[in-house]
Amino acid sequence: MPKLNNLSLAVASALALSAPLAGAMGGKPKDSDDAVAARIQPVARVELAASAPKAAAGDRSGEAVYKTYCSACHDTGAAGAPKMGDKAAWVPRIGVGLDVLVKTVKAGKNAMPPNGGSDATETELARAIVFMTNQSGANFKEPAAGAKPAASDRSGEQIAQAACLKCHETGEQGAPKLSDKVAWAQRGSKGLDAVTKTVIRGHGKMPARGGMADLTDEELRSAIAYLLKRVGAEGH
Repeated sequence: MPKLNNLSLAVASALALSAPLAGAMGGKPKDSDDAVAARIQPVARVELAASAPKAAAGDRSGEAVYKTYCSACHDTGAAGAPKMGDKAAWVPRIGVGLDVLVKTVKAGKNAMPPNGGSDATETELARAIVFMTNQSGANFKEPAAGAKPAASDRSGEQIAQAACLKCHETGEQGAPKLSDKVAWAQRGSKGLDAVTKTVIRGHGKMPARGGMADLTDEELRSAIAYLLKRVGAEGH
């Protein structure tokens, strides 16, 4: 059982002695035993709280970090934060992959301060993001302690949803629309490798790597393969 410090013991002793001293002097005790106990309880509670074990840095679970630092906004939607469980709001965010989400939180974005306003380690941040996004439509795996979240966890469909469909569904910036079978057939005829090289360099108003600089060549290839398959113009 945790020991009270000297100040706490002094307070407790003084309060406990007040009743018998008052009786000896002929006066009526001001405090009953129950009242004394009630008065020293807050002191003891403070001592107990101070001595309670805390999770070491890096050991906190994703749920613990989320509830401490993230829930105020992501449970309520405050400051424009996407609410946990709102799958529509999380689709484009999940699509960029766990590693990019961790980088974004570390840097801060819009009303969210750097590191989400927390003292969490990168691994703890990743755990919190996994906890939140997996309840919002994702299927991320928690990284092992000290391990970097793997970009390769992203599927071609996830990448396309996050980075490609905004333009290719609408024709924005001159991008060939998914409904334009002729345009996609021309691209597909060049082969998957050739189209991938074009995307890596950038083409027209499309920036290099589709505007997602962290994508690996293999991830770009998988996203392009998904798009070509979706429009029925698979490259070879």
